Amino acid sequence: MIAKTKEFLSEIRVELSKSSWPWNPEEKGVKKYKELIDSTLIVVIAMILLSGFVSLCDLVLLKAGSWVIR
Repeated sequence: MIAKTKEFLSEIRVELSKSSWPWNPEEKGVKKYKELIDSTLIVVIAMILLSGFVSLCDLVLLKAGSWVIR
């Protein structure tokens, strides 16, 4: 059981070393997280636009449905 756990943890370390992290470890302060902040901002803007689109579609379908029922 312990041998399997050690092997698992070593495999995790190898896989994490292959990945690309969204920050630059050589930078200091907020500049270090620029890519992370930019990506988060894009996601928030996309979420706001999508929620506006869904709300608009809901309003249009509501009005169309009430017109059909009348």
